[in-house]
Amino acid sequence: MKILFAHLMGLVLALVSLCQPVSGQIELQQAFPALSFTRPVDLQHPGDGTNRLFVVEQRGVISVFENDPAAASKTTFLDIQERVDDSSNEEGLLGLAFHPDYENNGYFYVNYTATGPDRTLISRFKVSANNPNAAEPDSEVVIITIPKPFSNHNAGQLAFGPNDGYLYITTGDGGSGGDPQGNGQNRQTLLGSILRIDVDTTAPGLQYSIPPTNPFVGNAQGYREEIYAWGVRNPWRMSFDPVTGWLWAADVGQNAWEEIDIIENGKNYGWNIMEGNHCYNPPTGCNTAGLTLPVWEYSHNLGNSVTGGYVYRGPGVPELVGKYIYADFGSGRIWALEYDGVNPAVNNQLIDTPLLIASFGVDQNQELYICAFDGKIYRFKPTPTGSSGSLPVLPERFALGQNFPNPFNPVTKIPYRLDQAGKASITIYDLNGKLVNTLVDSMVSMGQHSVSWDGSDFEGKLLAGGVYFYRLKVDNIVVQTRKMVFLK
Repeated sequence: MKILFAHLMGLVLALVSLCQPVSGQIELQQAFPALSFTRPVDLQHPGDGTNRLFVVEQRGVISVFENDPAAASKTTFLDIQERVDDSSNEEGLLGLAFHPDYENNGYFYVNYTATGPDRTLISRFKVSANNPNAAEPDSEVVIITIPKPFSNHNAGQLAFGPNDGYLYITTGDGGSGGDPQGNGQNRQTLLGSILRIDVDTTAPGLQYSIPPTNPFVGNAQGYREEIYAWGVRNPWRMSFDPVTGWLWAADVGQNAWEEIDIIENGKNYGWNIMEGNHCYNPPTGCNTAGLTLPVWEYSHNLGNSVTGGYVYRGPGVPELVGKYIYADFGSGRIWALEYDGVNPAVNNQLIDTPLLIASFGVDQNQELYICAFDGKIYRFKPTPTGSSGSLPVLPERFALGQNFPNPFNPVTKIPYRLDQAGKASITIYDLNGKLVNTLVDSMVSMGQHSVSWDGSDFEGKLLAGGVYFYRLKVDNIVVQTRKMVFLK
């Protein structure tokens, strides 16, 4: 991304194999082999017992199909492409949530960046009275409009609270880099926050009302009363655990750290004072008083754009139950995070995949699904009966560093590390996923290494300036993919 994603969003690499499993226990499989999507960014079920799934495509289309591995076709539920601005990597139709009483009222809500002036719209639509697999495009009611100064950092998730029925909305800090407008710590804007609104009642001049327990109700400082929590950079994905009620959010980092937070009412999650557990502005000696730090973070040695998931409550893989499953868009890694609110979090890597994982979703039975930018939906293979139930761990043996300088002209250096010898390759791709050069393709010894690139292709011809991606594979396993900018 950076989600969605100045990192990698337009890139779909050719996949030689689906994934590298940790062991025979945790593997991925295509959930619906006959179905393909264009940049799927969300998957939801309507909660009406019909066993249907809805997939959101970034371009502005929602498709519906039966939750059956043998499903051979999908139906367009909603097409608002003419209203959606998806001209940059992080813009588009980004989120979907069904009203808790959807079975009776037919309401669902979407989050999208609109054409015209830069802004995010949270809108309500209604299903057709005559066709449960079609929405009424003309039923749109704009619930809230959020102006934005830049094209990136739009967040995108919508979710209804399982206990309070309110609509929760993630917003980014407004974009660019480093939060130049200070929106993360500015409670007079809706940006850089988790919002909470009541869509079942309205206040004067609004299409919603403010829950009475929101932290800034009735304040005299001009703070936006819609704010539930603030100090976030770009919490692309969040989800509620239906058992504990905890709201988990994955906040995409800036230069060095990705973080996982549990969102609570009235808490400040630190951006742009902090990036993860580390000072950002100022870079040292920052004041952490009153800040809530993440329950987990990981460095950009392991990835560069966290994709939040769900606490696993499905029936297929019992050893994952109660663990928060999440991924990194850039590296393709999938992890399981165990946290009980008392003891330190424990994080295990499950699978190292070549996928660009944009989102997760669950069905009506809480089984977990993965949306990837190869256009496919994946799920975990069910654990065989009689398995031990222990959670395997994949050691972190390799790392791909950020190129330096970046942006660059005329040459840049790419660092990488192997903790054991292996057949390594470093390849360069353009924004369309086309392989343009191979820098390394040989046996490489254990240790720290680097390779230089001058912006040329296989034939030594200088490529056009712009965004490129470089990927490290070791023993035919994709380790990590990163972004760089070539100035010409």
